[in-house]
Amino acid sequence: MIKQLVILAGGQGTRLKQVTGDLPKPMAPIGGIPVLEHQVRNAARYGFEEVVFLTSYRSEVIENHFGDGSRWNVKFRYFLDESPLGTAGATFAAMGQLDEQFLLLYGDVMHDVDLRHFAEFHCARQDAAATLFVHPNDHPQDSDLLEMRDDARITCFHGYPHAPASWYRNVVNAGLYALTRQALVSYAGTREKLDFCKDVFPCMVADGRSLYGYSSREYIKDMGTPERLATVNAHYEQGRIQGLNRANPVPAIFLDRDGTLIRHVPFLARAEQVELLAGAALAVRRIHDASYLAVLVTNQPVIARGECSVRELERIHGRMEQLLATEAHTYLDAIYYCPHHPDSGFDGEVPELKIACDCRKPNTGMIRKAAQDLNIDLKRSFMIGDSMRDWKAAIHAGLHPIFVNSGQEDGYSFDDIPAEKVFADLHTAVSHLFPII
Repeated sequence: MIKQLVILAGGQGTRLKQVTGDLPKPMAPIGGIPVLEHQVRNAARYGFEEVVFLTSYRSEVIENHFGDGSRWNVKFRYFLDESPLGTAGATFAAMGQLDEQFLLLYGDVMHDVDLRHFAEFHCARQDAAATLFVHPNDHPQDSDLLEMRDDARITCFHGYPHAPASWYRNVVNAGLYALTRQALVSYAGTREKLDFCKDVFPCMVADGRSLYGYSSREYIKDMGTPERLATVNAHYEQGRIQGLNRANPVPAIFLDRDGTLIRHVPFLARAEQVELLAGAALAVRRIHDASYLAVLVTNQPVIARGECSVRELERIHGRMEQLLATEAHTYLDAIYYCPHHPDSGFDGEVPELKIACDCRKPNTGMIRKAAQDLNIDLKRSFMIGDSMRDWKAAIHAGLHPIFVNSGQEDGYSFDDIPAEKVFADLHTAVSHLFPII
């Protein structure tokens, strides 16, 4: 079991000076407590025995506050970075003090993450050179993004800025890593100043090293600007940070895609066809403001029919996620899709996907998978969609169903749906659920 946490605590916090003065960035207060102390408390909570601080700007402020760690029953060590070496460069300089396997956390990140479970995920993959905590955020357009396979192996990094119309998925490196020391050694000293995400990790993937992404809906957010610091403080006071810990079951709003979140296009197969429905982005933001998860579950028979590749579907969802962030600074917590279709006879179809499956709505496979992955309390959750498939899937899964007629297909009869469960669009439906948010 990993017992050592390394914290990159050298940030000056230039952008925060108007709020925090000359405090080191990791000492900025959340709920009256330095971010760094929140990190230390969480390390102690999950049984870490040692914290190594990699400090630089005003290191004495950090050392005077934390001392030897006896207040938290954790051993503290300090390593002073005399000149800025970058996230990886500072770590390499302190390599002699590091265990064979350790966690590394950026000092400007507020989080409530089950660090033990994250470490166990890394250790369970014997070929793992590194595991990155990844999540969606509300500003993917100016974030470093990455791509992952279904087995969580990272295949590619896309540093900011991104090329126009690239439409990468909203999968963001969150600044928390599980690292294997031996796998890093050969990358030390290649340059004096090195960054993990821009320099080291892409090289490791190119060299065939196994890097994994650990996806979680737990709260982790950088607070490096006055606006983000204010947001994180508000979330802390509201209890949202603590409430999202993986140990706590949470409610969710399950969303259909076509006709509910985006404009219905028959058998949509290209990213350029994606258009958010009016008010949809604000509705997703309102879901998060109400402390619910926003989870997309969508049938995508175009994959089985051979009309759209999985790669293009990722671009479709990437464009949708970028539009959500651009219009309302919001995101989807997870996307689940069914690639199957039960009927054969289409040119270019994929035979192995032409099956009657458990995941295609009105079946509940996607909903049950999301509930397991994200620890969702289905009894407190809702399903919002524009077809009887969505309505029946909600009933079968034990969700509260809501119907929107913003994209319904011709030929359906909705006589059995109570009028009070029918709304004009997603924004109207969500505003009804959460009228005071």
